[in-house]
Parts: sequence; structure tokens; C-alpha cells
Amino acid sequence: MSKTYVEPGREIPVYDECDILIVGGGSAGHSAAIAAARAGAKNIVIMERYGYMGGDVTGGYVLMVPKLSWYNKSFVRGLQEEWFTRLEKIPGAVLAPTLEQIGTSDPVLLDIWASIHGCVSESEPKRLVRAVYYEPNQLKIEMDKMLLEHKDAIRVQYHSMGVRPIMEGNELKGVIFESKEGRKALLAKVIIDATGDGNIFYQTGTPYKELADSNTRSNTTALVWRIGGVDWHKYYEWQKANRHLAGGIFKRIGEIAGFRCAPIPGSQHDWLWMNNWHADRDCSKIKDQTETEMNTRDTLRDVLAYLKEACPIAFRDAYLLDIAPQLGCRCSRRLQGEYIMTPNDFAFATKFDDVIAWHSTICLINDCAPIEIPYRAILPKNVENLLCPGRHISADDVAIDWLTLIPQCVGTGQAAGVAAAVAVADGVSVRDVNIRRVQDILVEQDVPLPRHPGVDPSYTQCCEEHEYGLYTELARKAREEANGIKDYRQW
Repeated sequence: MSKTYVEPGREIPVYDECDILIVGGGSAGHSAAIAAARAGAKNIVIMERYGYMGGDVTGGYVLMVPKLSWYNKSFVRGLQEEWFTRLEKIPGAVLAPTLEQIGTSDPVLLDIWASIHGCVSESEPKRLVRAVYYEPNQLKIEMDKMLLEHKDAIRVQYHSMGVRPIMEGNELKGVIFESKEGRKALLAKVIIDATGDGNIFYQTGTPYKELADSNTRSNTTALVWRIGGVDWHKYYEWQKANRHLAGGIFKRIGEIAGFRCAPIPGSQHDWLWMNNWHADRDCSKIKDQTETEMNTRDTLRDVLAYLKEACPIAFRDAYLLDIAPQLGCRCSRRLQGEYIMTPNDFAFATKFDDVIAWHSTICLINDCAPIEIPYRAILPKNVENLLCPGRHISADDVAIDWLTLIPQCVGTGQAAGVAAAVAVADGVSVRDVNIRRVQDILVEQDVPLPRHPGVDPSYTQCCEEHEYGLYTELARKAREEANGIKDYRQW
């Protein structure tokens, strides 16, 4: 519609003031709050539109965190690994190869974990990978406990949605938010936009883009639902014995639903989650959000009925356990910051002086090897006092597909929290923060960073021994033809 309404000017009460304001309590925002508190910050507010932390990991039911290791090294550590070391004490909360098992090619262990997607490497030689399945409600509880451990430093503001930046010139001074108490303002020295959709940064004038390449996973939305009363072990054995029929099941449930679907195991064998991919949907658009939710709910009974009929040995007693309380978001707006990550960073193992995360990822160009993520990829252009970690990290429309997953949200969120704490303590802007001090604190927080004297050199040795994963045909072709290739899709 072309009609407009001019809202009358009004005074907005200031609800609170703080040193560090984090907008969004997903995996990036929650990590930023915890990391900032552990780095010494004492005046932190985290606001979240729902009544729990975690975003996609707890509310969107993205119930597996992939690729935390490469060969025999656990590259994605810090707060990401802490989630699971805490949850492992709770029966049924976590299912994963242990840190001691990663990298092994023991055929017995490979056979045990073969039924759990992502726990065995795609490439040869086959080896165990640290991919973790977890129970979302237990993680909700644990994320609250982590915040409560820092209640002297962190004020939690649930049911509050940041809707507009407060700008003075090119400086971000705070955020206007909406809640049951109405429209209010919150002022801060540093703001971290961890909304995942760039809800704050896109209104500041900083460059950004929308959606991803139409061929990528990121260019889809989902509404995950869970099935109880199943037996995943029997389902896997049935798949192995009936491979010609199993492939037909995947195709048929996609036809029934009208979009691609796949059953994925959970942290216990008696329930699974049904992931789905609604193509060419933007999770920041009302129409796309609404259609994703309604189309999924409209067809899930039919999908479940078909599974019970097609594979009764595993699904005879199956029932709808629950539906994720929030939309599964993959990509919408993405920052175009001081550094824009591209497939070149994966194909050439780019090294950055301002590295803040060194992560194994899902990219097959470099066989899922660790890549470096620079601080500049969460630093917006033309705006002061703002950091933007999470799935809206600065990347092009192909590389974003490998950077929107939970580990990268946690890792960049943890780095943003530390950077904000250091900037506030030193009385400088986040643009001028002492990056060496940030890196030192991250290493103290169990984040391995390349070339840092406090990190076990065997991590670098692992990368060098295995050529940073650049032994793949894709990587070799990229290096050979880099001067002539303008479009990454030619790879």
C-alpha cells in the first residue's frame, strides 16, 4: 500500500541506562552478555522479545550443533562447549561423541555413531566429529542459570522487543523498545545488535543486504516440529535394509508437505525433530513468516500419518510431541561491514590480525576445516557504538550460508561481548578497541585463536598437517582459476 500515517510526536520515557545493551537473547546475544560479564563489565542489559533465551536453539528447535571439531581437535570451544559440559550432567539432555573420541577412525565407534547425522565426517578417512544433539527445554533452563550466576552484572529484560535505534548523527545512543508496558527507551554506551535479522542496524544507515543466494540453505525458513513415540534405532536399521524405500520416504514427505522435510534424531532415541526448508523465504517479511508457520502446521498431520503407514516398525506409535514456539530463521538482512566474508576466505585459508573466532564449519570447499572470522565482520560501517554478531554477520550471498549456524553465532557473540567490555573499561569506541586485549581475554575464556601464544600449538599443526582442508577438488580449482573467476558459483 502507498498510504502513510504521520505519527504525532511524543515523549518516550527512558526505562533504563547501562554500559552495554544487548538486543536479542539468541545464541549470539546470550553469549555476548555472559562473555561481557566475565570480562569485567558490571552494567549490562540484555533484552529479548520472548520469555526465554536461545532463539533458534531453544525456541526454533534447531536441535543439533554441527562441526565443532576437525580431525582430532575441538576448534569451537568457549561458551559453545560450555553449554554441553553443563548439560552432560543431566540424563538425556545431550547426545554426542565425546571430546576424547573426536577424530578417531575406530570402526566400532564409527558404526555406533553412523546413525546420528553429522557425527561421522563426509570425507575419507571417516572419523568422528563433535556434533551435539540436545534437549531444548533443558538448555533454556541452563541459559537462565548462566545469567543468574552473573546477576550482579546482567539485568535480564524478557518480553521486550527492540524496534528502533536512537541516533545522534552517526552515533547510536540507545534503542526504543516495545513491551506490555508500552513504548520506552533504553540508553547505552555500546549496543550489540544480536537480533539475527539486523532489526537495529538496518535502520542506522549502515550498508546491508537481504536474503542469500537462492541455491543456498540460508535462503529458506522453517517451522520445526517433534515426533514422540518413535524408535530411531529401528528407523535407522530399516533404512539400511531398505535403501530403495528410504529414499522414497524423503521424496514423498516433501510432496505431501509441499516443501522439503527431513526427520533428524534427538538427544534421546524415542523422539525426533522434523526439519524443513521453505524455499526463497525471508524470515523478516510478514508474508513469508506467516506462510511458513501456517503451511507447516497445515500439512504436518498428513506427514505424520504417512510415516506411520510407510515405516510402522519405527513409527507405529508415533504422535505429535510439540511444535517449535517460534519460526526457524536462517537468513534475512545481513551486514555489509568493515570486512565482507566470501568463499575466498574458505578456499584460501585467509589469515586476519583481528581474528575473533577460528571455527570448523559446514563448508565443503575446505572439507569443513577451521576458518578465521575477523572482528571487522561484526563491525558496521558509518555507525559508532554498535556491534553486530550472529547470523547477520557481514558476508556475501554465498559465504553467509556457512556462517549462520549456531557455533558462529555463539563465537561472534562471545567476541562482541568481550570487545564491548574492553571498550567500556578503556573509555574508547568499539571501533578503536584494543583487539589484542580482546583476543587475550577470549583465549582466557577457552576460545582457541590462531597465532596466539596462549593457544596449544598443536591446533595450528593440525591445520598445517592437513593443508587447512585445501586438498579438495573445489579448493584446488578455486586456487587455479581465481584470477579468471568472477562468480563463485562457477566452482
